[in-house]
Amino acid sequence: MTVTDDVWRVFLYALATAVATGFGALPFAFVRDLSPRAMALANAGAAGLMLGASIGLLAEGESVDPGATFVGALLGVGFVRLTQALLGDREPEFGALRGAGARRVLLVLVVMTVHSFAEGVAVGVSFGGGEALATAITVAIAVHNVPEGLAIGAVLRPQGASVLACAGWAVFSSLPQPVMAVPAYLFVRQFAALLPYGLGFAAGAMVFLVLEELLPEAYAHEGAPRIALVAVVSTTAMLLFQQLLG
Repeated sequence: MTVTDDVWRVFLYALATAVATGFGALPFAFVRDLSPRAMALANAGAAGLMLGASIGLLAEGESVDPGATFVGALLGVGFVRLTQALLGDREPEFGALRGAGARRVLLVLVVMTVHSFAEGVAVGVSFGGGEALATAITVAIAVHNVPEGLAIGAVLRPQGASVLACAGWAVFSSLPQPVMAVPAYLFVRQFAALLPYGLGFAAGAMVFLVLEELLPEAYAHEGAPRIALVAVVSTTAMLLFQQLLG
């Protein structure tokens, strides 16, 4: 398989993860709002899948260079914190919305879009670790993106946005994934020694997002035992899935 074929494969895998975000808007074709409990359980499942995928990335990186993987993970955490800090504390406008409503919509979209860069890097870098790892990471991020689409729809739909608009904004928020996946793949392919740094970076960014955003949001709307159970089951399922892929 040529490099061009590989690049197209990476791009299409990452594009599939972005499109998956749009599926999160589908429930709003039938309901105006989604209950906080349903969103909490969806976030818990997504968190578990992301944790399982991150364990796979860390294990792959550790087999090459544990120290570099650790440094990469710290850089991933730093990247997410920096982008969060750059969001600022403003009162934005979003279409016809003003003030708090606009701020909530815009912040959700910006946060989703910003951390999509890290997820795109994760997809691209994972191809450096082999087909099985790449498939597992892509599936994990694609499934994780569906609740993200739900979250975007949950703030847009009550403001009068159509289901199509909710889906469109959801996909838009994940477009950095195919944009970042190809250069990340080419970078680690050209500089193989940097692969463990890349794997660690992607894992660190995802784990931090799970612990700092997904799980706290889930715990705020559902009891700890159920959230923990869903997260553990989905983490285990992702680890088993990776084992089945070889």
